[in-house]
Amino acid sequence: MKKIPITVITGFLGVGKTTLVHNMIKNANGKKIAVLVNEFGEIGIDGDIIKSGCGDDECNLIELANGCICCTVQEEFLPAMLDLIERKNEIDHIVIETSGLAMPKPLIRAVNWPDLKPHITIDSVITVVDAVGMITGELCDRERVQKQRLADDSLDHEIPIEELFLDQLSCADLVLVSKTDLLEAEKLAEVKNLIIKKARPNVKIISIQNGLIDNELLLGIEASTEDDLDNRHSIHEHHHEHHHDHDHDDDINTIVVEYPETADIRQLVATLKTRVQQEEIYRIKGFVNIPNKPMRMVLQGVGERFDYYFDRPWKATEIRKTSLVIIGRNLKSIAETVLS
Repeated sequence: MKKIPITVITGFLGVGKTTLVHNMIKNANGKKIAVLVNEFGEIGIDGDIIKSGCGDDECNLIELANGCICCTVQEEFLPAMLDLIERKNEIDHIVIETSGLAMPKPLIRAVNWPDLKPHITIDSVITVVDAVGMITGELCDRERVQKQRLADDSLDHEIPIEELFLDQLSCADLVLVSKTDLLEAEKLAEVKNLIIKKARPNVKIISIQNGLIDNELLLGIEASTEDDLDNRHSIHEHHHEHHHDHDHDDDINTIVVEYPETADIRQLVATLKTRVQQEEIYRIKGFVNIPNKPMRMVLQGVGERFDYYFDRPWKATEIRKTSLVIIGRNLKSIAETVLS
């Protein structure tokens, strides 16, 4: 009985995973692709962006809102996969976009559960890396983290950002380096050399721009990753195996800012950049309602780099409003800010 192949798209917050999946669906060329999105936050921004790539066709999309396919993977992942297996005759391929805060190995291990293994296989794990974030340190302030470790023994393994990055790289069958058009050749070579040092041996590295890459390079890799777990080191699982207490970083949280409309998108971005400078904010994403414009605007920000564009007309059934999801550490005061 033929198994449904699964492609896992992983990578830290804001690296371009959603744009990649959107383009995979948009350029499916008749292949019936189901998508499972695991978001960090209650508002399905990523899922909505992906749906816009389906055009007039119905989108096979399942959204999980807990943001962490990890230790609690069974709670939502298993029912979602069983639902897709029930419709296996309607599906050629499954794409799972993990949250930027999720470690991929527990998800891969879950494929070996008795209820799932006869029906699905991991075609590949694709890790997306933000080239600019690696060079600027926006991905992880390594110097600050190291100082914390040296100052406090309780932080021996609680390095969530660095740990996430290493676990995501160690699981990769393919690494896509995004936003390469923003770097000079010398800096890009530096990024690729760093990836080579941290990833598994001989993993292919491909540069992409704007999430565009031929699906022929992404689908049909046939890695059967679930059968190769021993060669994919996980810091996270190492701590559990050695009986170290593991606490998810509860200081990382999301807040939602909503208001009717945004008169000046440049002023909004300037305000958000100021907040990024003042607080530890990893990711900002959402939709913006520009008065007298029939199109919905998508806004995405990583560090102080922001991108915004109109993606589609507002639907008659939608409430037009600006709605932003902000992901960071110990976010409180920003919830009281009116961004107008």
